[in-house]
Amino acid sequence: MSDGLWVMWPGPSRNQGRDLVVKLVYCIRRREGISAVEFSHYWLQEHGPLVKSLAPIMGAIRYIQSHLLDSDLNESFREGRGLAEPYDGITEVWWASAEALASAMATPEGSEAAGRLLKDESRFIDFSSSRLFLTREHEIFDFDS
Repeated sequence: MSDGLWVMWPGPSRNQGRDLVVKLVYCIRRREGISAVEFSHYWLQEHGPLVKSLAPIMGAIRYIQSHLLDSDLNESFREGRGLAEPYDGITEVWWASAEALASAMATPEGSEAAGRLLKDESRFIDFSSSRLFLTREHEIFDFDS
């Protein structure tokens, strides 16, 4: 069974019963003129609570922010692979299915919530150098479980 967004993987998963979970990944760069500290603070303390408040309207079931770590290791990894500059962070948002996401966004409330998020994101995100896409996870290992 496939809805065109992903191919179902028959392998074992810790998330069995949640095989149709879809995840939005948003690789973010901060707007020019905003320091890394200001960016992280606003994203975590202002935008995060806004997303949480709108999650039920949008049908989101999980939200994670991953902020760039200020570490020399980042430069070592980047140079060793010839990679571009890192993003300032990554947002991950989960929905039960692509259908759940589409249904929530099709409502007037979902559309309004998406508009509020877009307006807030424009305060701190450089859209032209950020990336956003839908994914499905394929767990390869989890030694903690």
